Amino acid sequence: MRFEYYHAGLEDVPKLSVDGVVPGSIHFSHWQGNATPAAVKADSSTEIALNVVASPAREELTQGIELVTNNHFDTDGVLSVWTMLTGARALDLRAALVAAAEAGDFSANTGAQGIRASLVLQGGDGFVPDAAGVASPLARHLASGADVDEARAYALVLPEVERVITRTDDYEQLWRDEWERIELSLESFASGASRVEEDAATGLSVVTLGRDLYGARGFSPTRHAAPYTAITEHARGRVYLIALPLADGWGYRVDYPYYSWAETVVRPPITRLDFAPVIRQLDELEQNREGRWQLDTEGLSSAFNFVDAAGLLRTSSLAPDVVAAHLCAALGTRAESPAAVS
Repeated sequence: MRFEYYHAGLEDVPKLSVDGVVPGSIHFSHWQGNATPAAVKADSSTEIALNVVASPAREELTQGIELVTNNHFDTDGVLSVWTMLTGARALDLRAALVAAAEAGDFSANTGAQGIRASLVLQGGDGFVPDAAGVASPLARHLASGADVDEARAYALVLPEVERVITRTDDYEQLWRDEWERIELSLESFASGASRVEEDAATGLSVVTLGRDLYGARGFSPTRHAAPYTAITEHARGRVYLIALPLADGWGYRVDYPYYSWAETVVRPPITRLDFAPVIRQLDELEQNREGRWQLDTEGLSSAFNFVDAAGLLRTSSLAPDVVAAHLCAALGTRAESPAAVS
């Protein structure tokens, strides 16, 4: 088999679309809208690819097509492609491959090795790079620090995948800083500085992040979205209200669980809701006119937040319990309504 990063010239060419979903292809993907055969479905596209490789019906599933493609670069995409290209030998690394894929795509705490491997391939916990191109530390390292587009990133990274998975410590310089931030966030929850309160009736997880997470060693509200891995480890709701400590109060974002954008088998489906009414309520109560409560469509699992015109988090005048109460009321109403659909 061979890999070619997706472009318009491949639209009418027979191909296997792994992880992404592209026109005119056989799908082995967990992205919404996929037509992956039920026999090989799984939560991550990497596990789907492993199921294909292991299947006695592999030739029937792939229809003898040799071209593998994807339309974006991330850990799950890279590992899906590598698995299809590598074939049966990839099965020996099944657990490690799935761990890295789920750490990357779902911010799951799959253990140190899986998280570190994903950090090498994809980058860190909600990190927003300063430069253009992919954030992949490995791709940028192999390109001597230059910006790298997604197609070039695949060409650079694919030959390194087995070593990344089996000898992750060889790449410590690429995962160390981001891993320390993840460790810090996990320790913050362990100490009680950060905490989660669950409302079982509505499925709301109220996540209050500790001030110990921020500063020179930790996260920056302008460069890191949130400590996703630690939140995933502790929050159990169907909606997360995340209160972030800013210099003069609290900033807010509301997210769905970080796997919710994908079509999953083991992880339960999450209903997307119309939060427009509660956003209007919060905006009417809000006293800080330097920010605005608004829908957030930037992230795959984002719902809404309180930000300024540049999209940066701002300090809200509302206390966490006030925001939580309005969200609980909204979620309770929708839980009782037959109009709420997955």
